[in-house]
Amino acid sequence: MMMLEDLFQSYVSVALMVAFICILISFFSRSKDETTEPPGPKPLPLLGNLLQMDLKRIDCSLVDVTFKKYGSVFPVYLGHQKVVILTGYKTVKEALVNHAVEFGEREISPILFDFTQGHGILFANGESWKEMRRFALTNLKDFGMRKQLSEHKVLEECQYLIEVFEKQQGKPFSTENPLSYATSNIISAIVYGSRFEYNDPQFLSMVKRSKERISVVGSTQIQLYNMFPRLFSWTKERQLFLNNRTETVRDVKELITHLKDTLNSQSCRGLVDCFLIRMQKDEEACVKDSQYNENNLIFTVTNLFSAGTDTTATTLRWSLLFMAKYPHIQDQVQEELSRVVGSRQPRVEDRKNLPYTDAVIHETQRLANIVPLSIPHKTSRDVTFQGFFIKKGTTVFPLLTSVLHDESEWETPHSFNPSHFLDEDGKFFRRDAFMPFSAGRRVCLGESLAKMELLLFFSSLLQRFRFTPPPGVKEEDLDLTPAVGFTIPPSPHELCAVSR
Repeated sequence: MMMLEDLFQSYVSVALMVAFICILISFFSRSKDETTEPPGPKPLPLLGNLLQMDLKRIDCSLVDVTFKKYGSVFPVYLGHQKVVILTGYKTVKEALVNHAVEFGEREISPILFDFTQGHGILFANGESWKEMRRFALTNLKDFGMRKQLSEHKVLEECQYLIEVFEKQQGKPFSTENPLSYATSNIISAIVYGSRFEYNDPQFLSMVKRSKERISVVGSTQIQLYNMFPRLFSWTKERQLFLNNRTETVRDVKELITHLKDTLNSQSCRGLVDCFLIRMQKDEEACVKDSQYNENNLIFTVTNLFSAGTDTTATTLRWSLLFMAKYPHIQDQVQEELSRVVGSRQPRVEDRKNLPYTDAVIHETQRLANIVPLSIPHKTSRDVTFQGFFIKKGTTVFPLLTSVLHDESEWETPHSFNPSHFLDEDGKFFRRDAFMPFSAGRRVCLGESLAKMELLLFFSSLLQRFRFTPPPGVKEEDLDLTPAVGFTIPPSPHELCAVSR
């Protein structure tokens, strides 16, 4: 019996020794990269670092002093999900531009997957995303970025917008809806081939739902659903979002059906026509696994409509609010417009002679910072970045707030200061740290179109109107506190547009 016990103990000792040696071998054989993950704040079980953050403005929490001690690359836990944060211009640029492939995938949160199911452009990856992005870029250039064609569309829409502002007769009103309708019509003309009247019920419903989606996605309840989808799938905001999806798909299908019924393969009216023609060709050629299918069409259209409406309209809302807040800056813009443009319509070619106006537009984009977290990325493979190991499939937030408000790049990062974009001679110059459209593989598709719209809408409005606070409200009392959303608009407010 003793011999059996001794033999058993010997086996146990040998097994423990072998296990210990295997652990040592495993530890020492790990690459240096795998043992140098970036340091970050210690997470709590289940909650992660949520107690250290404001879910309404996660970007502000992440640039707070609490997180600054961890440097420009650090992880946080949103619940159980590990997210790597990139801060500062140099770090964000290095990741998105110098390591464009490694940081080029899109993180698709549960709520956004609920909406697109991986179709479209903004919230897609792989071959489908590559093909849809190529297609959208080609057609945006054809229908929306050719100078004469797109400029004509914007200038035409400026007149409709000015009429709406004139009807207010200098009384206080919200600029939100008119600006949304104007920018929506530019992308509608490109996508569908025609604009809508501002009182068209279907158009009003489409714009309303687009704004609703963007607002709901940024809500605290949806943030919690994204972190704990099984626990918070019941939240009313998610149900609202799903209902929104159903109605949006219904309307887009109806518009596509009308275009399909009147399609002329020899003449494309807009992006949808081009997509339908490509669908027909792939069907006739029996192309297997074609990316040109109904789902990709619906959600490519929806992505373009929402992005083309919200970001430009929100930036314009901020620009007019800043003008009312800072009348001395508005004075200088209007003096320059009067001197350079006079009474004729502003044109794109005027930009080179409007350095101060251009600087004001750029400073609006910088300070307003309407997409503070960017749209989250995901690593496509293991990567060593700034000496730290980041695993494939890691969610990454390139924190645009930290770029546009980088204290090492901007003289007065938290103040509205057009001089950020003017040299000593008053000439406009572009700053490298100006990155409101993001960068790299996922840079905004419509950047050049958005720049054109901002210049023409802003200069046309400032040429015709003086923007002031409502009677009894002082300039210094205008609230610059942003609202909550996936993008960051100003809080609800009214302005007066007084004809000049």
